[in-house]
Amino acid sequence: MSSDQKIAIVTGSSSGIGLETAIHLAKNGFKTYATMRNLGKSDDIKQRAQTENLPIEIAQLDVTDDDSVKTAINKIAEKEGKIDVLVNNAGYAVIGAAEDLSSKEIKDQFDTNVFGVYRATQAVLPTMRKQQSGRIITISSIAGFSGFPAMSAYVGTKFAVEGFTESLRHEVAPFGIHACVVEPGVIKTNIMKAAPIAKRSQEENSPYSDIIQAIGKGMEGAMKAMGSPPSVVAEAVLQAATAENSEIRYTAGEDAKMLQQAKKTKSDKEFEEFVKTGFLDQLTNN
Repeated sequence: MSSDQKIAIVTGSSSGIGLETAIHLAKNGFKTYATMRNLGKSDDIKQRAQTENLPIEIAQLDVTDDDSVKTAINKIAEKEGKIDVLVNNAGYAVIGAAEDLSSKEIKDQFDTNVFGVYRATQAVLPTMRKQQSGRIITISSIAGFSGFPAMSAYVGTKFAVEGFTESLRHEVAPFGIHACVVEPGVIKTNIMKAAPIAKRSQEENSPYSDIIQAIGKGMEGAMKAMGSPPSVVAEAVLQAATAENSEIRYTAGEDAKMLQQAKKTKSDKEFEEFVKTGFLDQLTNN
């Protein structure tokens, strides 16, 4: 490895967007640390790295554990002497109506998707400040600027990381550090299959059970019919990591671009109707 090779850390790299992002960064000149909570799920990325001879190292990192985050990132910083890019990707979606969600289900969602971003970001900042450079890229979503039924906890976390990043961007700019978000649309991953459903929303007497089932089926159908591959997100991350001056946000997928444009040009009332008729009605009618 040349001394000027850039070092990237990607959280949640065992599958989907995280795996593709780690691979794509490694293919484009980064030595990439693909981190994940469960190393037992590292076979896919190990095989890809070996087959394609990529500069990827696997590291255990659980974004919900303070010690795990600090230990993993400090080891990388000590070994490499620098950290150029952090990609905050680890996350999941809990499905359930707001009324049905338990406090624990909501707290667990925020612990991974929001506090995990804080933990990893805080851990890399001392190194990035010292070197006067760095990129902190957080994977948000179209759910970071638009609400969707049955996903209030997940949407809440994505709105949170958007606000976090906008504030962070101001704080770290004087140190030569850039912070931004990537907003994917519907992406073909296993996020919906892996998504836990709120206990109460699974009960037959839940007043929201019909809409939960319709949204779940609709999302699966949308992924098959119109979902973009994870590679479009990985490419957006690479743009954010290599641009001379990064934008605040990057959209990934044609649906995300369409929705973001509508958000910019329509009133709140018009946008709400646009989301309902142009997206939600199609989902529930699948």
